[in-house]
Amino acid sequence: MGRGWPSGRVRGIPAELRPYTAASANHIRFQKHATRNRIRAQSIWLVYTALGRHPISCQSGTSDLSVLKNFMATQTNTTNLKTPLQNLEEWEDFLKERYPEVPEKTGAFNPGKKKEEFRNYEATARPTVREFYRLNHRYQTFDFVQSKKREFLSLDRRKMGIWEAMEFLNTLVDDSDPDTDFSQLEHLLQTAEQIRKDRHPRWFILTGLIHDLGKILCLFGEPQWAVVGDTFPVGCAWSEQIVFHGFFADNPDSREPRYQTRLGVYEEGRGLDQVQISWGHDEYLYQVVKDYLPEEARYMVRYHSFYPAHREGAYTYLMNDGDKAMFKWVRAFNPYDLYTKSHERPNVSELRPFYEELIAEYFPAQLRW
Repeated sequence: MGRGWPSGRVRGIPAELRPYTAASANHIRFQKHATRNRIRAQSIWLVYTALGRHPISCQSGTSDLSVLKNFMATQTNTTNLKTPLQNLEEWEDFLKERYPEVPEKTGAFNPGKKKEEFRNYEATARPTVREFYRLNHRYQTFDFVQSKKREFLSLDRRKMGIWEAMEFLNTLVDDSDPDTDFSQLEHLLQTAEQIRKDRHPRWFILTGLIHDLGKILCLFGEPQWAVVGDTFPVGCAWSEQIVFHGFFADNPDSREPRYQTRLGVYEEGRGLDQVQISWGHDEYLYQVVKDYLPEEARYMVRYHSFYPAHREGAYTYLMNDGDKAMFKWVRAFNPYDLYTKSHERPNVSELRPFYEELIAEYFPAQLRW
């Protein structure tokens, strides 16, 4: 093992690397003939670890000159692995294609949607959206969710007020989308203003203002597929109502029998608070604001991306009666989450005093993020 080579163990070899490696027990050994091929093999290791995976062992052996070329051909590049979407709005656009109708005010969902309808969405989805879901469904495992909670839920990265956090999120710019010249802050105000126009309670307006602040995870270096996307339980069988369900075949949890039953590691009816949900901006923001908002608002924040449940009616067997009652509020919020973006730019300076007063009504001057 030459100088600069990493050491360590991994649990299993990713399918895309198996043709280019030799394996023994839990070790991966990159094969290389001579010193001149060390750079090629080490480049593969750099790409591999840049994806945020476990360290691996690279030992002497033989190598093929095409290893790096083949590997890169299957994985494009490390930038695309973190940002497969051109911008975060691409995911929301795909949601609106799947759910073009505004739900009835009764909060009804559509439990009768056929698998064929999902396949139609999948067939017509943009390649970037397909890649986003492939990565999301591949890497959102039970262990991944636990690791992200340990990493982020100490809430020790920054101290900011709500308006300051909105301005921080505003630094997330989608340069690749020339047709979108609205800022993140303006999108939040659009949502809140429509809720305000419809005369909902003040806490409902505030929830619309803050609901996407968890996307600051992107500014902390998280890949898009670990920030946005339809959320779903991990640790039990994946519902057929989850779009791009076929991509779960590459998820390591698919080979864990205890995670592949209807209930998995959970008990029926115990409640969603006992269930691990895929990691993203919903859960992160919920943990930041949960001590300051009424229960209805907490559900909106925590589960607004849980489309398999609130739009498809899946996973009711994991819910308790309280969850089922509160999900009417999640469904009531969904139209504002999806359908309030318009071409009318909000006047930030005029609206700021109202919203700063509203923020101060519920939140302290600073929160831990």
